[in-house]
Amino acid sequence: MTRRILNIADVELQPPPPGYGPTGPAAERFEARMGRISPQLGAQKLGYNLTALPPGKRAFPFHNHRVNEEMFFVLEGQGEVRIGEARHPIRAGDIIACPPGGPESAHQIVNTGEAELRYLAVSTTVSPEICEYPDSNKYAVAGEFGPDADGKPQSFRMVGRNGESVGYWDGE
Repeated sequence: MTRRILNIADVELQPPPPGYGPTGPAAERFEARMGRISPQLGAQKLGYNLTALPPGKRAFPFHNHRVNEEMFFVLEGQGEVRIGEARHPIRAGDIIACPPGGPESAHQIVNTGEAELRYLAVSTTVSPEICEYPDSNKYAVAGEFGPDADGKPQSFRMVGRNGESVGYWDGE
């Protein structure tokens, strides 16, 4: 049986796996260590992770979800959350709701403090998902699907720029 209780102090934080972390100029602004919690607890419809940001860093680009909802609970430190066109100071004890929607619901957490910022992120895990990135005019479509006939997980991920697409019948 999967254990159902895990103390946050026992969550092991990891850097992104090779090939998934920021590169080039983005590496100057983005850096996070994360600990995935939901698989350890057997969660099925919610994803949970612990995120730690060094001072001056962000975990992800400014983005909105069209399908899934996120919630963040600030455990330690202080920073700023950008939601739509507004910026709000955040500190330990704050709860941040990020429902699905368009650019008005886009969000990003930044560590503006002098110490590490840690927060618990909780989200629904409906697949497929569509994310938009208003600052860079990009979108992402991602899906996680059950295992194939050989038991290997199946997934799909496409990142593109708005306005750059091919016609439905191109190449047919």
